Amino acid sequence: MIYRDIMATLAAWRTASVRKPVLLRGARQIGKTWVMEQFAKEHFDYLAKFDFDETPELSQVFSRTRDIKRLLQELALYVDVPLEAGRTLIVLDEIQACEAALNSLKYFCENAPEYHVIAAGSLLGVAVKQHKMQVPVGKVTVLTMHPVSFREFLHTVDERTWHYINDLDGITPLPEIIFNKLALEYKRYLVCGGMPEAVMALIENQGMSQVDKILQDILDLYELDFAKYAAAGQIPRIHALWHSLPSQLAKENRKFLYKVVRDGARAREYEDGLLWLEEAGMIQRVFNISKPGMPLSAYKDVSAFKVYAGDCGLLRRLARVSPEIILGESSGYTEFRGALAENAVLQSLRSQGNDAPYYWSSDGRAEVDFILQFPTEIIPMEVKSERRISGKSLSVYAQKYQPTHRIRYSMNNLQQNDGLLSCPLPLADWTEKLIGLCPQA
Repeated sequence: MIYRDIMATLAAWRTASVRKPVLLRGARQIGKTWVMEQFAKEHFDYLAKFDFDETPELSQVFSRTRDIKRLLQELALYVDVPLEAGRTLIVLDEIQACEAALNSLKYFCENAPEYHVIAAGSLLGVAVKQHKMQVPVGKVTVLTMHPVSFREFLHTVDERTWHYINDLDGITPLPEIIFNKLALEYKRYLVCGGMPEAVMALIENQGMSQVDKILQDILDLYELDFAKYAAAGQIPRIHALWHSLPSQLAKENRKFLYKVVRDGARAREYEDGLLWLEEAGMIQRVFNISKPGMPLSAYKDVSAFKVYAGDCGLLRRLARVSPEIILGESSGYTEFRGALAENAVLQSLRSQGNDAPYYWSSDGRAEVDFILQFPTEIIPMEVKSERRISGKSLSVYAQKYQPTHRIRYSMNNLQQNDGLLSCPLPLADWTEKLIGLCPQA
């Protein structure tokens, strides 16, 4: 069983004195349904699951009434368990298929807060925009679920090493045995990524061909989503954008270029396609900033951005990079190795609940991969995929802006010197903890 951090968040929600229904968002195949079912097993006597994709007639029940008491009476006809406050977890799955059910969350919040309700939707963002649906803002607790993080992966495959890292109380080099274990498991994680089914196939030693088959099946499912949920005119553009991702990231300068998608392509033709992929959780955009001021969003350049995949394992499979290349020491994919490392670090930063980072560039002379705003400071972050750490960009930034902290991710050991945190790539999930352990410059 894969350990998932979100279970602790849900456990705290269950016992909160003031509680709203949960709206659980996230991409396809990242384990939302499993988490809800497992949460019910661990914390409730009963699970009452209503799936609007499997049972379309449920939509009529929600369309007929806004009265929660009557609604529960009708829903009880569809399940074999009691709908009892405090003892039953009510799950509304694939809620994007029923706007009336989405609206009902407001009435659960206002008129029946004693019930525990979790609603989930894989393409909720797409549906809301496409059908102009109204989300009951202020009446739900929105939780965004991500693919399995390396932190969760390590907790599952090597709990002793996970505890060692989790209990760090200072910035000192890791023992060689710990560092080597992290390096090995990190490579394995880059192969399978954060899709739970692929993670389980790797953990259970089903073979790399099975891991690739699972990832390809998910990619095929995503392609079917284009045809099923996107507007007809957008389908070929979304397809072209998605398949351009490996080429965009294989460039030395990873700034997104429309001409890589198609010769003569223009932003106005493809902007809606990018938004669709973003709302579906398939891509993550990182925008350029002109200068690192507070707040970073005030300095965002909407015309300059990089596009990464929602999951590093899916990106590897989309690019047709074999597991053997990742697990070995092949030098034949230097640029893409760097892109994969950046993608994994971005996933780590997002899984810690951070807003999307930005990147900074200076007249073609220097570029810092990620700029992240913490509560009281702005931290520049550079990503190197191996031990070699040549490059002047972080130094150029430091000389210009004198940040209190700066981070370089690489496959070098943990250390801190004069405000520079050298962070092993596998520890990116612990970035906030490590920053807190650094002495103030």
